[in-house]
Amino acid sequence: MDAKAEQGASQVVVTGTRDPSISARQSASPVVVVSAEELRATGQPDLRDALQQLAPSLSRQVMGLDQSSLINAISLRGLTADQTLVLVNGKRRHPTSAVNLNPGPQQGTAPVDIDLIPVTAIERVEILQDGAAALYGSDAIAGVINIILKGAGSDLSAQALNGQTYEGDGFTTSDSISEGFNLGADGHLRLSAEVVHRDRTDRSGPDTRTGLSNNPAIGSPRTTRITTSLDAAYRVSSSVEAYAFATYAYRDAARLAYRRLPTVLPAVHPNGFQPVETVSEHDFAVTGGLRGDGLLGWHWDLSTTYGGDRIALGLDETANTGLYAATGETPTSVDIGSYRHRQWTNTLDLRQPVALPFLAAPLTLALGTEYRRETYGIDPGEPGSYLYGGTEGYQGLSPDNRTSASRDVEAAYIDLATRLLPAWQVDLAGRYEHYSDAGDTLTGKFSTRYDVSDRFALRGTVSNGFRAPTLAQSNFTSIVVSPTYANAQVAVASPAARALGASPLRPERSINYSGGVVARPVENFDITVDAYQIRIRDRIIAGGVYNGQEALDALRLQGVALPATVSPESATVQYYANGVRTRTRGLDITARYRTVLGAGSSVLWDAAANINKTKVTRTGLDRNGNPLLNAQGIGYLTTAYPASKIIVGGMFSADRWSLALHEIRYGRTRSQLTYYTGPDAFSNDTFRDLVNRARWVTNLEVGYDLSSRLRASIGANNLFNSYPSRIPLENSYIGAARYDTSSQQLGQDGGFYYLRLNLRAAGSTNVSKAD
Repeated sequence: MDAKAEQGASQVVVTGTRDPSISARQSASPVVVVSAEELRATGQPDLRDALQQLAPSLSRQVMGLDQSSLINAISLRGLTADQTLVLVNGKRRHPTSAVNLNPGPQQGTAPVDIDLIPVTAIERVEILQDGAAALYGSDAIAGVINIILKGAGSDLSAQALNGQTYEGDGFTTSDSISEGFNLGADGHLRLSAEVVHRDRTDRSGPDTRTGLSNNPAIGSPRTTRITTSLDAAYRVSSSVEAYAFATYAYRDAARLAYRRLPTVLPAVHPNGFQPVETVSEHDFAVTGGLRGDGLLGWHWDLSTTYGGDRIALGLDETANTGLYAATGETPTSVDIGSYRHRQWTNTLDLRQPVALPFLAAPLTLALGTEYRRETYGIDPGEPGSYLYGGTEGYQGLSPDNRTSASRDVEAAYIDLATRLLPAWQVDLAGRYEHYSDAGDTLTGKFSTRYDVSDRFALRGTVSNGFRAPTLAQSNFTSIVVSPTYANAQVAVASPAARALGASPLRPERSINYSGGVVARPVENFDITVDAYQIRIRDRIIAGGVYNGQEALDALRLQGVALPATVSPESATVQYYANGVRTRTRGLDITARYRTVLGAGSSVLWDAAANINKTKVTRTGLDRNGNPLLNAQGIGYLTTAYPASKIIVGGMFSADRWSLALHEIRYGRTRSQLTYYTGPDAFSNDTFRDLVNRARWVTNLEVGYDLSSRLRASIGANNLFNSYPSRIPLENSYIGAARYDTSSQQLGQDGGFYYLRLNLRAAGSTNVSKAD
């Protein structure tokens, strides 16, 4: 296991460069390679949770509410998840159709959901920790995550994992299989499948309205996820190969909204009720292409990718109190509506080495074009979900919310990479993009590296970036109804948003600087240190927060009324806006050392750290002259992420045994908490300043080879059962929330223990993709 993990630095990478011979250790930009074995050793059935345990610059949302709890995205360097581009085998992945509504740093994002790709199908993950818009286009402001699927080989692998939290809930079972088949001597086919089921967890406090612990609205949702993938290639001639890969995922999930008391609608729910929010999601992506050599000396790759995501929302155990008052009837189970996103991407990539006598190495010349078509739609729910104030839990999407939006994106790029001197490597890239809704942009990137010796190198990059607002951010609408408050997210071009001072969304633009060192001071010891600065202007945030009568009046402009249980001062309306300019500075450090103990045993020691600080340098105003971001929103961007994250540990292997032990330290965070009781209840101006002290999490796994084909492992994530900071009762809505959910430290489910079995075929082989 440790030998495979050590190969990462010497692995030839395909991310951040178009030179086909560069390894992670030789790259001019910081690239981290995570192997499939390292992912498995975390004991996490989800790719997102596994990655954030391995790379300190990666972070994930601690907990989501409503549909936000099902968006399993990951972000880099303290920025939002949609500022990190996700690729699969080097091809752009489509985003989710839902928007993250959870108050916190990820609010307003519509990123790629990486957990809809089966972990068992993954060979490795390449993480480019550098801006790369000039290479790949919009979204690559913070960096790129490239998921490389397993390719050729006739090997079989299977895994079964079972575990639960220390509290006895959240039982999780994950079963997966991946098998490759040779298609004669000229091709391969690999099929992978994974089924993950997780029971819900309950981390709610006693309900302040009743004093009873019967309001389990806070915790992880119940989810069942089925994911499948295919990877195939066939050489149709000596110089041309046809290839295809695809994924399909289905997710069924449910979470509990806040409990309604018996006084809300005793005629229908005499004992009160707790709405159940349901999600049915279908997600797919299909890529097909041809690639080859010999076209006038060019290596070429022509591909098309079509993918999409559809989420249907529903409510069980609910009621429409307004409809019941008007008609004497109410549904208790409704369809809320659905969101859908489609993306069709076509690319042509060309690459050729050009020998020039005045250069120390051939010039790698790369050219390419891309055409992308994106569509986004909102379909309304059934009338009983939105009439007369709508249902409790979610107000349904009305016909006024029906949306069918689209745009076209055209791009062209050029990339030049060479060595000016034997020790001096340079890479220059430029890209032009035209968005039918966001206009034109030019982005560029210059990277350089100088090898002072065989054991020490300097590297640096300067680039600019571009991120167009997603179609979801421009058109998304949602109204979440709690027992005594409602939060409406309205489309930026809607009558409500315009009345509250909204302006059309503009693209985000960024400037990225980075510089660092790569060293191998002694054999088997590798260390990298990279500093960075990212400036972003016109950053898109959930802003324009209005509440009270202004909010109600704005909603009435588009025919929306709220239930009578919602008091005016607790009604909030937001829209997405280009609200701020930010500056993010940080430092990434990685170190790895292998100790050979003899008799086939060794220890692979590793340490990594990220230090990160974001500052808001300018806050914009809406058309009414009000700030687009309050102190709480500024805190989400600047202090919700840990000031530092450190991962230290090692993997020991000897004969049949292995042991992996890692300690993760999440630095302190700071939050501006909403008051839910007292004179400042639901205030947009006055908040509680809460400092969350640093937290430590220990992860341990012990493995043993039962035979040449079967391996058993037992482990624990969060071995000592650490939890986030508790929040004061005045800042806990009806006493349910006990932890600060906007802080991006450890999760709130506590310790998790598991048993994992891995099966592999006898004499199996696995060959990595060559391109």
